[in-house]
Amino acid sequence: MKKILIVGDTLAIALLTLVGFASHEEFDVSFLPRMAATFFPLLIAWFAIAPWFGLFQDDYPSRIRLHWRIALAALYASAMAAFLRGLVLRSEIPPVFILALGGSSALGMMVWRWLYLQLARMRR
Repeated sequence: MKKILIVGDTLAIALLTLVGFASHEEFDVSFLPRMAATFFPLLIAWFAIAPWFGLFQDDYPSRIRLHWRIALAALYASAMAAFLRGLVLRSEIPPVFILALGGSSALGMMVWRWLYLQLARMRR
């Protein structure tokens, strides 16, 4: 189960990164370094924070009532990722970027994790 969540979370963060850059019409090879400067900090922050919210526990599929924790973890991870991204790029991170990254990450992770929970329920 944890392997599926890890792979799925990684793919969700990759997709969120690609959609974010595409929405700004920055979707070609020349933007790969900037995409990496967003993807890797968010990936690191997510996997550092999500376990603290119980998002990788074995009984996770039976705990849909705690689904709100995904959004909260994504918001914290986004703030941490923005800080890390600022260090990597040696630039200031506008607060609106943190809000956009947090909101889109929360929504994207909640959708992916909700799909996972539905599939886990069907397997039982």
